[in-house]
Amino acid sequence: MKDGPLDMRMDKRQRLTAQEIVNTWSEKEIADVIREYGEDPRWKKAAKAIVTERKKSKFETTKQLADFIQNSLGRIGGKKIHPATLIFQALRICVNRELDSVQEGIKNAMKMLTPGGKMGVISFHSLEDRIVKNLFRESSTPLRKIFESREVSVQPIIENLTKKPIVATRSEVKKNPRSRSAKMRFVQKI
Repeated sequence: MKDGPLDMRMDKRQRLTAQEIVNTWSEKEIADVIREYGEDPRWKKAAKAIVTERKKSKFETTKQLADFIQNSLGRIGGKKIHPATLIFQALRICVNRELDSVQEGIKNAMKMLTPGGKMGVISFHSLEDRIVKNLFRESSTPLRKIFESREVSVQPIIENLTKKPIVATRSEVKKNPRSRSAKMRFVQKI
């Protein structure tokens, strides 16, 4: 929403920036980032437009890229979000390797839980929620090991306390619009 350098790094010691991605990566690489991390249905069109435009002039600021996306691609169907939202989400996730951090953080937190300890995780988009759901499901599935031709069942590490995610009610969303995309899941260590 504010103009600034096309950086998007949360840790300035990292080398990769959003500016480097949009100005130097191949059309296929940009398309893959937008498709995988932004889940934008216009991923091919967006990547092609970015690569074509950067030949005229490099992207240097967030406003420059956001305005270009808005003018060249327009809104996604009937969605109310800014046309560049999913593309910026994709760039931010890629630059900061956010999904790797989410996965690593949850695994480490589950290891630190003592038996009987409970853990809740709030995710804010489908990519994060998918990671949380899969890690919780994998950790709550009994493992089967075979020792000398005998099948032995190993207890699951955790128990899912929420079959479906807890989401904000309409009244909560009215009070706090950012809560509309939040999903919360809980587990307990066995």
